[in-house]
Amino acid sequence: MDKDFEILYKKAKDLTGEKKLNESVSYAHVGCALLTDKGNIYTGICIVAHCGIGFCAEHAAIIEMLKNDESRILKIVATDKNGAISPCGRCRELIKQINDDNMKTQIMISDNEIYTLEELLPHAWIP
Repeated sequence: MDKDFEILYKKAKDLTGEKKLNESVSYAHVGCALLTDKGNIYTGICIVAHCGIGFCAEHAAIIEMLKNDESRILKIVATDKNGAISPCGRCRELIKQINDDNMKTQIMISDNEIYTLEELLPHAWIP
């Protein structure tokens, strides 16, 4: 694992650990950290609500990035209690849709596997 992914992995893992807000809402099952082409790191956590609405950690990190007028992701990692995990299809599509160059984004999908978004999303949705 390269130094960037080591840093991202640690930041994501430090955010991970299920917490309960109340009987209906929990959060931080998943943490995420991403590195932009400008060298900035943004993080996010997930939220899970029993009513079915929830929010992925990758989306939260991407929103933080967008608040800072950035959209190009070089590397991204999400973790749960067991280690690195692959982003869901909704997250993959969002990464692609915010910047076409993100098809080259490197994504850690397990503790020893890294793929580009292009490899994980060979048939992206095109409007």
